[in-house]
Amino acid sequence: MRRRPALARAGVLLAALVALTGAARAEAATREYWISAENVVWDVAPNGRDPLMGRAVPREQRRFTAVVYRRYTPGFRRPWPNRAVSGDNDGIPGPTIRAQVGDTVVVHFRNRDLHHRLPHSMHFHAFRYAPASDGAFIPFRSGRGAAVPVGGRFTYRLRAVAGSHGVWPYHDHSPSVTRSIELGLYGAVVVTTPGERRPDREFVVVFARHLGLDTINGRAFIGNTPTFRARVGEVVQWDVLAIGDDFHVFHPHGHRWTRHGTPVDSELLGPSSTLRIRWREDAAGTWYYHCHVA
Repeated sequence: MRRRPALARAGVLLAALVALTGAARAEAATREYWISAENVVWDVAPNGRDPLMGRAVPREQRRFTAVVYRRYTPGFRRPWPNRAVSGDNDGIPGPTIRAQVGDTVVVHFRNRDLHHRLPHSMHFHAFRYAPASDGAFIPFRSGRGAAVPVGGRFTYRLRAVAGSHGVWPYHDHSPSVTRSIELGLYGAVVVTTPGERRPDREFVVVFARHLGLDTINGRAFIGNTPTFRARVGEVVQWDVLAIGDDFHVFHPHGHRWTRHGTPVDSELLGPSSTLRIRWREDAAGTWYYHCHVA
């Protein structure tokens, strides 16, 4: 007789766990992306100026034929609308791939690199997947998804598991990986948890190098690199990534956050490293953000 209350409580707890599990499953979704690797003439410094040094940047030092990831509507019918936010669908970086823990992500990829005519692929950090969807070229071992030829297509199937939460890179990992990243084939993955509150502003920042110039989102020099705006009181999230073979230090002026309980205003990022920070904006004004590696 004394065991019944405990059993009853266990039954209630089990029912609650089943209900929570069912709710989590109900929130999970399949998210499909149609993404093309294609060419665009990219200008690292469109206004042709380095205003901090007071010099002009010659056209031949700032323009090249890039290969970028471009998102399309289902079936590659038309380009996905581009919003005026960083990491959307405007070239470098590629479109931000978003998911929630529990989701299945399906990425339909095609290679339309008609200028360089290189094989390309998509390799995703963050997700769990079968080897066929790894997208990384391993001689004598990897499959079709690791070196998609010009005109070819491949579909990657990914799962956002509990360990997928955060900000991650995706990039080409084909035989032409080093050159392809220099040409612009990379982007960000953002995976949230169920019920996570969305920030009021979200800024994607990718440190890389193009044409020998250090860049932020494929641009160099103030007036070309992104200017981000927020209002006092808003929750701001920074999704910061480094790609390529350089180390960077993310440093915004006039702001700080905590890391393991210690206030900081700079964070070191190595190749493929990421940083996800939030703060509530409390400092009105115009501020620098930059890589602190002089």
